[in-house]
Amino acid sequence: MRKPLRTLARLTASLIALLLLAGVAFANLSPELGGKPTKAQRAAYAKSGHYQDGEFQNLVPTEVMTGSNILAVMWKFLFGKVPHRDPNQPLPMQPLDSLRITQKTADALRVTWFGHSASLVEIAGQNILFDPMLSVNMGPISWVTPKRYNPQLAITAEQLPPITAVLISHDHYDHLDYQTILRLKDKTAHFYVPLGVGAHLLAWGVAPERIREMDWNDSVQLPGLTIISTPARHFSGRGLTNRNSTSWSSWVVKSATKRVFYSGDGGYGPHFRTIGQQHGPFDLALMECGQYDADWNQIHMMPEQTVQAAADVRGRVLLPVHWGAFTEANHAWNEPVKRAVAEAERQQLPVTTPQLGQTVTIGGGALPQAHWWL
Repeated sequence: MRKPLRTLARLTASLIALLLLAGVAFANLSPELGGKPTKAQRAAYAKSGHYQDGEFQNLVPTEVMTGSNILAVMWKFLFGKVPHRDPNQPLPMQPLDSLRITQKTADALRVTWFGHSASLVEIAGQNILFDPMLSVNMGPISWVTPKRYNPQLAITAEQLPPITAVLISHDHYDHLDYQTILRLKDKTAHFYVPLGVGAHLLAWGVAPERIREMDWNDSVQLPGLTIISTPARHFSGRGLTNRNSTSWSSWVVKSATKRVFYSGDGGYGPHFRTIGQQHGPFDLALMECGQYDADWNQIHMMPEQTVQAAADVRGRVLLPVHWGAFTEANHAWNEPVKRAVAEAERQQLPVTTPQLGQTVTIGGGALPQAHWWL
């Protein structure tokens, strides 16, 4: 009996591998794959101090897979049984009227979370958009990638008002979305991206003068705002052959009176405390929380680490992101926020948990804290 089972397992694994290879071949022909940095750009990246042998490096040694191999992980994800890995219905959402975004005062700090990491921050009277994955489908092969929980978002990219700046943390499909960039490229004044990511935007028709690649600790000045690229602990790549060919970042946005930190994706590390010392305290910390696993614990934080990282950067209010849209790991869809809220309460760190599309005013009264995910 064991031999037929082993044979069946091998045949199934081979079929999965063939399907994946076919998907990769198709993806490599898709414009979603993006562009490639030039030879001159790659030579210049060596000056960053964290680019060696054609790949960007983290500040501390980091392994993408720490507890298993990729095939075992994929098998567990495809066939493992995890209770409540997906919600049984679309998540509560507050449709967003674009007119509400334009009604603001220069000294207000507001944030609207759209699910996963996509967030609109209104600061110094300007609209700053973080990792705008505003599509229902992800990547060039929608039947392979995770499906969005909700069939629509609180607002479409077309409905958004003019955007001062789009800030990209890294080039993975759930953070840098081809379709969204196409819809935003003519209404966004500036795209600030990690080293190498500009090649993707150029391939998608974004005007070169709107793109600025930034190394860690680079900063730019806008009217009333300072934007700073800060380190993260992660990896990059949109295909099998370009891993770590582009960099990854967290972001600091400062006005004269307000400060915001966005972690991007990444594992816990000493960089958070350094950022807090250099740029904190922050009125708002948008921190990655979700899609974690013991098998990749150096590139994604556990929820308790998310709270500690928010404390390290000296965040006054924590907004957990990187959940509430896609299932990309073997945990219940709402486990990240439940664990993060419990840990934040233990550490007495204020946390806000708005519904999708619900605008939060920081420093403007009670924070949304309803446990709607239950």
